Amino acid sequence: MKLGRRLAIEGAGTAWLVFAGCAATALNASPPSQGCNVFEMAAAFGFALTVASYAAARAASAHFNPAVTIGYAVSGRFPVRDVGPYIAAQTIGAILGAALLVRVASGRPGFSVAVSDFASNGYDEHSPSEYILSAVFTLELAASFAFVFVHLLMSSTAARRKAAALVVGACLASIYLIAIPVSNGGANPARSTAPAIFVGEWALDQLWLFWAAPLSGGAAAGIVYRLMGRRRPDPGDSA
Repeated sequence: MKLGRRLAIEGAGTAWLVFAGCAATALNASPPSQGCNVFEMAAAFGFALTVASYAAARAASAHFNPAVTIGYAVSGRFPVRDVGPYIAAQTIGAILGAALLVRVASGRPGFSVAVSDFASNGYDEHSPSEYILSAVFTLELAASFAFVFVHLLMSSTAARRKAAALVVGACLASIYLIAIPVSNGGANPARSTAPAIFVGEWALDQLWLFWAAPLSGGAAAGIVYRLMGRRRPDPGDSA
């Protein structure tokens, strides 16, 4: 598949992920980080990723997350020359998805991006449960490592790729069930950047963590996967 088409898929898929996932918080009038909303937001992100992955047709070519792209590149399963374009497409797509969500959410009386956290990620007083910087960084690092490693494993053989979209989507939902009370659910720099741009101020000030930790976790997953050695492809496997 040509690079231009792959970039369009990355952009569209990430836009859908941000729009559908963040909508569970942004379009809900009740305060986020309550029990019901935690499940709703986690499920929304998980379902959105599953749908986008199925629509992309090939799990190995659908990233929708800069941490995943870094993990694949470090593992040796993705060309380094395409890393920059992929991350740019993902980030632009995420911003477009958030812009659409702002347009929809603005139709609710009293809604204000400046007042709402708009599903932005944060630490200290901007963490939903006021977790400190080191705790949020550790969780984002570990969650991104787990997610990218599962992504790599599920796209490693033809047999696993048949269930990859469901497993990766469920993995993301599980991670968000844990991460939402801590950081509002990140593990994806593009997803974190999009709402931060519209919220501004503190969200942009704290955005560095939600790039540094996920990218580090993704790179670590790629290293571990590479050290484990690639499994011999199944008959008929076409990675």
